[in-house]
Amino acid sequence: MAVIKHKDQRVGIFIDTQNLYHSAKNLYHARVNFGAIVKEALGGRSLIRAVAYVITTESGEEKAFFEALEKVGIETKTKNLQIFVGGSKKADWDVGLAVDAIKLAPKLDTVILATGDGDFVPLVEYLRTNQGCQVEVISFGKSTSSMLREATDDFIDMCDNPRKYLLGAGSAGASASGASGKSQRGERAERSEKSEKPSGAGITKIVQEKPEVDLE
Repeated sequence: MAVIKHKDQRVGIFIDTQNLYHSAKNLYHARVNFGAIVKEALGGRSLIRAVAYVITTESGEEKAFFEALEKVGIETKTKNLQIFVGGSKKADWDVGLAVDAIKLAPKLDTVILATGDGDFVPLVEYLRTNQGCQVEVISFGKSTSSMLREATDDFIDMCDNPRKYLLGAGSAGASASGASGKSQRGERAERSEKSEKPSGAGITKIVQEKPEVDLE
């Protein structure tokens, strides 16, 4: 079935910030332009809510990052980085993102997940089957679960034109390899099964020079 996109569709965008941050860092040695991602994913439709899930650090350097997101109409939800005895660390927003998507689903026609994490496949299936939502994913295809790609109604591969979604991209690997940046459900590609884990009524301005904050 063809994906339907029109200006009256109510859209919610849920951003797995750590996943995209680490993907951009590992693939292109660059930072993510989250404003450009939201603008591309939205595609002129009606934005009900865009939420970015962020891990805070002890240094508090994320303040400028939060301000940059707010300027483009992206709400931020934060969680402290957990450091356990022995030095191990945990930074995971998967459950919180999934719960928010399910809670908001009745008010949305389309749910967009900005992540490449295959752990979200059950969420995609639930939203499509039980809530009747169209579910789309936008992420870097080279670090996106193939199962997640196949489960969605539409997939936007940011690797097709990485410069469009990056800040400070180096010459290595950041050239465009395609024009459309989109593929329909059913497209298959051999990808890694998991990438490294890393309210606005609309967007009035896309900030090109932010954020510049290291989220590690």
